[in-house]
Amino acid sequence: MGQVSDQAPAATPMAAAAPGGILAGMGVAAALPYFLAAIVIGLAQGLGQGFVSANIPQIAGDLGVSTTEASWLMAAYMVPRATLPLMLIKLRTQFGLRRFAEVSILVFTAVAFAALWISDLRSAVVVQFLSGCAAAPLSTLAFLYMLEPLAPQAKMRFGLPAVMAIILIGPNLARVISPSLIGDGGLAGVHFAGLGLALISLAVVWYLPLNSPPREKVIERGDFLSFGLISLGFAGITIGAVMGPIRWWTDAPWIGALLAISIAALALAVMIELARKSPLVDFRWLATPAMLHLTVTLLLFRLVLSEQSTGAPRMFQVLGLAPSQMEALFAVICIAAVMGGLACVAWMKPGREAAFHAVALTLIAAAAYMDAQSTIDTRPEQFLISQAMIGFASMLFMPPAMMMGLLAAMRKGQNYLLSFIIVFIATQSLGAVIGSGLFTTLTTRRQAFHLATLTEQLQMADPLLQSTLARGTALMATQNPDLAADRLQVMSQLLTQAGQQAWVMAYNDAYFLTFLTALAALAALLLHVLRDWLWRRWTPQPVPPASAAPDAGAQNRT
Repeated sequence: MGQVSDQAPAATPMAAAAPGGILAGMGVAAALPYFLAAIVIGLAQGLGQGFVSANIPQIAGDLGVSTTEASWLMAAYMVPRATLPLMLIKLRTQFGLRRFAEVSILVFTAVAFAALWISDLRSAVVVQFLSGCAAAPLSTLAFLYMLEPLAPQAKMRFGLPAVMAIILIGPNLARVISPSLIGDGGLAGVHFAGLGLALISLAVVWYLPLNSPPREKVIERGDFLSFGLISLGFAGITIGAVMGPIRWWTDAPWIGALLAISIAALALAVMIELARKSPLVDFRWLATPAMLHLTVTLLLFRLVLSEQSTGAPRMFQVLGLAPSQMEALFAVICIAAVMGGLACVAWMKPGREAAFHAVALTLIAAAAYMDAQSTIDTRPEQFLISQAMIGFASMLFMPPAMMMGLLAAMRKGQNYLLSFIIVFIATQSLGAVIGSGLFTTLTTRRQAFHLATLTEQLQMADPLLQSTLARGTALMATQNPDLAADRLQVMSQLLTQAGQQAWVMAYNDAYFLTFLTALAALAALLLHVLRDWLWRRWTPQPVPPASAAPDAGAQNRT
């Protein structure tokens, strides 16, 4: 699954069900432009990220560099996406929502225009870094436009799943439309599509203002030091996770040094924040059992979702399939994610998070087990059901988890919202690149193991191999009478097939590990729910005194 939102909305907690519709004092005609604005801005952000990850080979060819070198573009894009949102809420609060929206969308449009003039790898890396910087605020704007016309009781139940579905389908939708955009004209179509979405978003933001809350001076001098250290740590982990499996961890000493510096920077940031009276991030609150549980849950789920974002597309790429042959698969994933969002709209409310997560983990475990039966003849058509299950599960998990974190932060106060956002960023943006890196590392190691095993079986004295070589040579002899050359070509084809078979076996190992991880997470979740149920059943609940009970008239007046 491609990359999720890096920014949580500054929404009010979900109120109890109240009479009236889901709109906050405006008609459908007045609310519709806000919903359309959220869709356009959310797709602009999601597609921008997807265009990079889906077209690395095409970008490499267009720039005349290797795929390894072009991978720096993904790292350059993801670094600011993982770091900048830390300061966006404070910037928005101090300088005003209107100015924040206008500056953000102007920068995004300027960078989209600059992408048309990319000529070499260096300029492409710079533009992709700026694209990541410009795209970071767009998730926030998409949330705000979706929530603007909604009544308080509908912001979480309707607005949150809707906008998250829009943002989550962006990377997969990019894989659906990229082949048609590229065609025979290279990446120009992709760049023009990004520029068109940016211009539409610019017009929407300029002519459809959001209600801006009062400005407050919230940025302190110490925030910049903490932000710099956290950004350094996140950036180093992102670069290491992206480039580690490509350059290989032990073959590039700079990766280890970078990761060590990143961990040291994060440790120093924690020490500084613990000593501040008004910290940028409240690490004491994040260390409470409830927040640690939420953090582990979010991170674990992001890791198992690497099966979809990294597993399926790369396996089919290894098998020689073109991007156009996978369009239907990713279209089905997008539809399934939208259906998952609709399911959240229908049934999501506080207290049901465990049920949603249990269903999501069950679907992922079943899908991963189905994918683990792949063969060298497997094609995207055999993955439609399993990948649709994962796409549906991703939407069953993310909105309830975000709602749970947002409500926990807002019960503590608005100052805790930024602390929750850093958890969300660390588990989703960093979790995505870390999960992809671990998945790629595992498949690379397992491929080498399986290839060595298969190569050992290709012994020239093996009668089955001799029979296969004889049949292949006889078939090719009708076109080329050089029997020695025909024999070498047949042997080369067998080695190529052995390499592909080794990759499929490696991906099957990774899928099966995902299956086991999802099952273990499901078991832990069920044990946690059982423990809470037993605690409530066996622990006597205190009975409030009669004088403390509110009278019915007071309840009615409330």
